[in-house]
Amino acid sequence: MKRRTLLLGSAGLLAAGAVIKRPKDMGQPYEPYFAALNAELKANGPMRPSLVIDLDRLDHNIDLVSASVRKHPGRQFRIVEKSLPSPKLLEYISKRANTNRLMSFHQPFLSHDAAMFPMSDLLLGKPLPARSAELFYKSLTGPFDPSRQLQWLIDTPERAAQYLDLAKSLGTRMRLNLELDVGLHRGGLAAGEALAATLKLIAANPALLEFSGFMGYDPFVAMVPSLLGSHEELLAKVMARYQAAVDQTRRDFAPLWRPETLTLNTAGSPTYKLHESESLSNDISVGTGLLKPSHYDLVTLAEHQPAVFIATPVLKATGPIQIPALDAKSKVFSWWDVNQRETYFIYGGFWMADYESPRGLQFNEIFGHSSNQEIVNASASVGLKVDDQVFFRPTQVEGVLLQFGDLIATRGGKIVEYWPVFS
Repeated sequence: MKRRTLLLGSAGLLAAGAVIKRPKDMGQPYEPYFAALNAELKANGPMRPSLVIDLDRLDHNIDLVSASVRKHPGRQFRIVEKSLPSPKLLEYISKRANTNRLMSFHQPFLSHDAAMFPMSDLLLGKPLPARSAELFYKSLTGPFDPSRQLQWLIDTPERAAQYLDLAKSLGTRMRLNLELDVGLHRGGLAAGEALAATLKLIAANPALLEFSGFMGYDPFVAMVPSLLGSHEELLAKVMARYQAAVDQTRRDFAPLWRPETLTLNTAGSPTYKLHESESLSNDISVGTGLLKPSHYDLVTLAEHQPAVFIATPVLKATGPIQIPALDAKSKVFSWWDVNQRETYFIYGGFWMADYESPRGLQFNEIFGHSSNQEIVNASASVGLKVDDQVFFRPTQVEGVLLQFGDLIATRGGKIVEYWPVFS
């Protein structure tokens, strides 16, 4: 066989193989759920990037958590406020779940909580600098009583000493909940000398400090690779660490151990349901799982429904992709990939979120990101037109919920309320 014939034959085979391996059409029109939501937002929405909360799905998720917590008499559900930073949203959840317990992580939000929810029971979810605590007290107005309703989180003997100095300077009594390192290794105390030193400081200053309990956060139990241990094995290790701190306190600081008044907090959205198997804790924290962004697609949250979406309108539809400077030569991309035969520019973009609906939307790596007019490519199968909504599913919520102004609360696919977020 001649070399020329061989080369031509090989090229033909390669070309045939390339055609076979072309990307398939991934586009699909809206599912009925998003078709209805698209129609509602086009008719009655703000026609700008918006954060949509589905109250029907939220109710389902709240009820799952409440039912799990109630399996242990006396156990309480604490709402993680940083994941739900809207007064109306927090109020809605607290009423349906019948709880006044909040966990706060940010001094300005803590101040909002005290003002807007004066009957709440507040627990800090991370240790704050003593100066942050001082600012809270200086800005406090209204009936909220920190000496009864607020627990500061303490992670070291040194921070406990700083809070003691603050209590002295303010002439107030502060309740201190001790953060335990139950395996996350993000700081905190463990049974041993540091825990003893912290408890000793509290016990020596009863007029200024009160031991209010423990907090042990354990999301890794549901999130690390299974080869490191099953959920059950890892939770057993968590609770053994927790129990060791409890045993040390009971044994060596008996006057501080008043179980009827102590908050023994644990869990988090990824692990709350696993805690049905233990009876030591009496306070279970859940926040993000109530909305279930995409990074919380976990086995432990399989029964939860996604209840939060970003919606933003299509501003421009320009047909097959055209790359700047390539101009007409860009047609090779849409010839090769049917999913680049439609180009849309949306209102805003570059969020911590994944495309949700219509299916088959994709980001263009060559064109790049934009927070002004993000490019989105797809096949004609998606059926999008100018003013239609592109729906995203946030990957997380605590930062994303603050980026869109008022949240849009929907029920049955219809807008029912607008809820401001924390400032």
